[in-house]
Amino acid sequence: MTMTIETGQSVPDATFMTMGEDGPAPMPSADLFSGKRVVLFAVPGAYTPTCSAKHLPGFKEHGAAIKAKGVDTIACTSVNDVFVMDAWGKEQDAGDVVMLADGNGEFAKSVGLELDASGFGMGTRSQRYAMIVNDGKVEQLFVEGPGEFQVSSAEHVLDNL
Repeated sequence: MTMTIETGQSVPDATFMTMGEDGPAPMPSADLFSGKRVVLFAVPGAYTPTCSAKHLPGFKEHGAAIKAKGVDTIACTSVNDVFVMDAWGKEQDAGDVVMLADGNGEFAKSVGLELDASGFGMGTRSQRYAMIVNDGKVEQLFVEGPGEFQVSSAEHVLDNL
């Protein structure tokens, strides 16, 4: 069993996919986290109710305030393919929130935050969480309990920056 990443630990090497000008493009985790302070939040699925109604909208709404507290990048990850993440970001008008596809769940698994959602027909997904990463090391980690949406919210992250 994979252990969940803890504060003070380095974020593992993984490759996300993003939608670039010329189509899908890899984004190594080192490019995302090295030398930057990043708020990364994870959702179980693009277009799912809580994710679309509350989680992503909260980070859009509070993005400027979060960045004003010394955050360089706000990123959203989900175990969805790059086309789904791109379409969801456009539909949600995600703005400055970087949409990161973890299509095979490799990042979720490498940080020990995968979720078995096969009972809902969704396969392996990511748990709902938010982490503050400073130059590749986890500064803070907020993992939700099953079915909850509190500690990974933009408001909670903002209060803890």
